[in-house]
Parts: sequence; C-alpha cells; structure tokens
Amino acid sequence: MKEPENNIGNNSIEKDRDSNSRSEKEARRKKFKKISAALKLCLLLIIVVAIPAYIFFFQIDFLQEFSSLKDIENFFMQYRHQSMLIYFGLQILQIVICIIPGQTMQFAAGYIFHFWIGFMIAATGAFIGTIITYYLARILGRDAMHMIFGEAKINDMLHKINSKKGVAIVFLIYLIPGIPKDLCTYAAGLSEMKIKPFLILSMVGRMPGMIGSLLMGQQVHIGGYTSAAIIASCFIVMFVLGIFFRSKVTDFLDGIYVKLSKMM
Repeated sequence: MKEPENNIGNNSIEKDRDSNSRSEKEARRKKFKKISAALKLCLLLIIVVAIPAYIFFFQIDFLQEFSSLKDIENFFMQYRHQSMLIYFGLQILQIVICIIPGQTMQFAAGYIFHFWIGFMIAATGAFIGTIITYYLARILGRDAMHMIFGEAKINDMLHKINSKKGVAIVFLIYLIPGIPKDLCTYAAGLSEMKIKPFLILSMVGRMPGMIGSLLMGQQVHIGGYTSAAIIASCFIVMFVLGIFFRSKVTDFLDGIYVKLSKMM
C-alpha cells in the first residue's frame, strides 16, 4: 500500500525539478536579454556618439585634409605605402557612419589610383560596408534605428522597401547620385528583404555612379577635362532616360527580385 505514496512523492519531486529547471532557464534568458540590451546600447553609443565625437574633437585636422581634391592627394602621398589600405578603410567607414561623401571618395580614388585599382578598392569597400551596415541594423534593432534616424523616417523607408515596388525603390536610391544611401541601408537590415538580393541591387545600383566618378577622377588627373565632361553628360542622359522609362525598369527589377528570392 506504500507504493502509491512513493509514486506521488516521486511525481512531486519531478514536478519541483521541472519547475526549478524552467525558472533557471527563464532567469538565464532574462539575464541574457539584459546583457544583450546593454551591449546593443554600448554599440549604438559608439556609432552615434563616440566615433563622430572623437573625429570632430580630436581629428578635426584629419577632416580638414579632405577639404579639396589637392588636399586629398597630398594626404595619400604622405602615406604612399599605406594609401590603398587607408582608402579601403575610409570607404567602409563612409558607408557605416557616412562622414565623407561617397562620390567625392570615388572621384579621389580615380584621381589618385586610376580606374582599375580604384574600382577594386572602392567596390570591395562598398560591398563589405554594406554587409556590416545591414547586419548592424539587424543586431541593434528597430528602437536603435529610431534613435539614429527618427521613427517616422525609418517607418516610411521600411514601408517602401517592403512594398511591391521595394526592389525598384532600393535600386533607384542607389542608382541616383546625391540621394543619401545610409537610411536605406540601415532600414534594409530591418526589412523583409534578404541580404543577397539587397547586396546585388545596391551594388549594381552603385556601379554607374562609382564607375563615372572613378573615370572622371582619372581623366581630370591626366588633364582630360573634355573626356570627364563627356562622361558626366552620358550619365546624366542615362539618368533622365531611366526616369522616363521608370515603369519598365520597375517591372524588370521586380522580375529579377522574384528570381533572386527563389535562389535563397
């Protein structure tokens, strides 16, 4: 007659163990969330406050060295052996925290390194910088992006990227010179768009402006001002044609995106 009592006692002990195990797991989960939140906050403060503040207060002379094309050339000539590595780092940094205009950097690369070397460095830096930015937004989360860009801007960009015409919108943002790309890159990390299609769209969109800037920089360096003007004119014509035929471009890009999504 004692066996039922033993079974009841054993069941009670097992339930207590399960309850304690669940409590421990919940406690660990809460602790992990707190640590994760603290690390995200630190990373956000480094990006938003620490790096810009350090550059502005302690490296102001460094920024002034990029005030003109001649100053940029002199800077890289001072560090001739490390110049490619420095430019590569600046290209990544320009995408992640956007302190230097991209077209200016690429024009300077064409001027200093000429087209092919400048293209390889600029394209590789842009590729890596875009990946870092995309996953940085995913790690930090929506609240952090609201703090950096504002809730309304992030929500508006997310709505555009997640819409049926999101592929065309992303492509055109990167294609058209002068439009800030940083908001789109960070918003993409929070969107439904996967990294592979986004990388392809953003890199292909960057290419015309990047190639044009590099070629113009090279032509200016060798004194080919007429060639530089012709290149600039060609890209302006291509841009205008793209605006007029934007509907066909949008449909074409939507088809490409569907194929890319199936590859994932």
